[in-house]
Amino acid sequence: MAELRGRLVTRWATEVDPDHVLPEYPRPQMVRPEWLNLNGWWEYAVLPRDVEQMGRESDGRILVPFPIESVLSGVERPLRPAERLWYRRRFRVPADWKGRRVLLHFGAVDWEAKVWINGRPVGSHTGGYYPFSFDITEHLDEGDNELVVAVWDPSDTYGQERGKQTLKPGGIFYTAVSGIWQTVWLEPVPEVYIQSFRLVPDLDRGKLTITLAVGGGNGALRSEAVASNGGGLGLEAIAHEGDTVVASATAPAGQALALSIPNPRPWSPDSPFLYDLTLRLLTPDGAVADEVTSYFAMRKFSVGTDARGVKRLFLNNKPLFQHGLLDQGYWPDGLYTAPTDEALEYDVITAKRLGFNMLRKHIKVEPARWYYHCDRHGLIVWQDMPSGGGPWNNLHHLILPNLVVGGVPVKDRPSKALGRHEERSRQNYRKELREMIDALYNAPCIGVWVPFNEAWGQFDAAEIGEWIAGYDPTRLVDHASGWHDQGWGEIKSVHIYFRRLQMPLRIRNRAVVISEYGGYALPVSGHVWRPGQQFGYRRFKSRDELTAAYVSLIRDQLKPLIRKGVCAAVYTQLTDVETELNGILTYDREVIKMDPELLATLHKELIAGE
Repeated sequence: MAELRGRLVTRWATEVDPDHVLPEYPRPQMVRPEWLNLNGWWEYAVLPRDVEQMGRESDGRILVPFPIESVLSGVERPLRPAERLWYRRRFRVPADWKGRRVLLHFGAVDWEAKVWINGRPVGSHTGGYYPFSFDITEHLDEGDNELVVAVWDPSDTYGQERGKQTLKPGGIFYTAVSGIWQTVWLEPVPEVYIQSFRLVPDLDRGKLTITLAVGGGNGALRSEAVASNGGGLGLEAIAHEGDTVVASATAPAGQALALSIPNPRPWSPDSPFLYDLTLRLLTPDGAVADEVTSYFAMRKFSVGTDARGVKRLFLNNKPLFQHGLLDQGYWPDGLYTAPTDEALEYDVITAKRLGFNMLRKHIKVEPARWYYHCDRHGLIVWQDMPSGGGPWNNLHHLILPNLVVGGVPVKDRPSKALGRHEERSRQNYRKELREMIDALYNAPCIGVWVPFNEAWGQFDAAEIGEWIAGYDPTRLVDHASGWHDQGWGEIKSVHIYFRRLQMPLRIRNRAVVISEYGGYALPVSGHVWRPGQQFGYRRFKSRDELTAAYVSLIRDQLKPLIRKGVCAAVYTQLTDVETELNGILTYDREVIKMDPELLATLHKELIAGE
């Protein structure tokens, strides 16, 4: 693509084929064989927010699903809060889909999306990180159909969950993204179909519990009945290990099904074993109404006490030191959207190659395929909730937490100081938090939910943590990563950048994690987003200087703390992001700033306690 010349892009940007953009099936844990990818060139127009129709004229073409601000979109312009971004494309439903219902799926749209088919409204959604779908069957015409999407994105002017997006990027805040940024696709389903399901592994009892939500239905089998009791439908679950069936069971579709897994093989970073799973929706007479394929893992995340009486993070009933990287998930060419699936997987493979066993997905939610790659390659994920609320407050977000060792304790009641004084903002946070957990619940790799980071938009963190623990008892919760700890839960979490690594205060019999540290910065000529602009917590001038400092940080500071009780640590960060140059990799993923083999050996020793 000619427009990429002279720009900082990744090697995969030149591989983007506008006719086959992200062609992989986007939902690996709920696969059907038939689908139609709607990625590619769409018409677009940027109009004042109060305009209610796109009109027949457009501003040109935009490559979906790349954000309008990205170079890969073909547009590369910011979307302002006073504007609305309109998309339009035409499509044909395959002839052999006739007689089935047609679902329109969006991986994610930032932030508010309204959708029309052939001029008729089909629905809307708010929340920039989560999948949503519409049944568009009744709106379809024979032959060509028109799909229109209108997007409003207030970026950092409204208080919604947005992560590090800002209209004025710099330092630790990055270019705002707007619009469709994950795959859009169509899928045919039967009249009554598997809408969603939840997988709950119980390693200790060797069971996988499956609950099903059923969609569709008409006449005597209405959606309401289906939702309440399965409408006479049945669920069949079959677990496979390769070509071998290891377990199968049936139950009414409205009831939980317990699938017994004999001699379960546990999932871990050293052995990321995944079972294949087939789910079938059965009619009252036993016929298959719908079928999807999936996968699952048998694993257990918990907090326990080691032989010395120290609280530790446990995986599968054994203590495991988790050493990870902060991963922001930004790309110089696609911003929020990786140019290809190979690029998306590369970050995961590289983290594993460097000897890390964990990634902290930092205030962003990734497409489902990213978690799939973590599942397959064996990386534990700490999943942040995207930050939102009011603007940064230096006193409460920087000075008080770092004024003295341990910080100045602050109660996180809803307040303007912490950015959550508006009831609307708090309600939106709770809505999107639930959407995030629902969307990612089945991913085996996720071990910890992180609802708040460094007090950005924090409110009632103990209450929020308690709710998460009840809603998902299979994972741990880091209720207040960094500071403004409320004394709740099983994890004590601190960030340490400006002083030597040390044990925190006010542990209260919890597992201690240093959930951010490091941030060592090294600019690499030719691989910098904006030459002359750089941010990092400690800056170095050469590869050798950076390496020596990093080795000392691991061996002389972090390693001694493990014996004292530190049971996880997250280094900042995997890659450079825009002007923030503290990645182990450059922003374009072309340079690993330290010797990979040295890092792998160093990290292996750290995790093993050698």
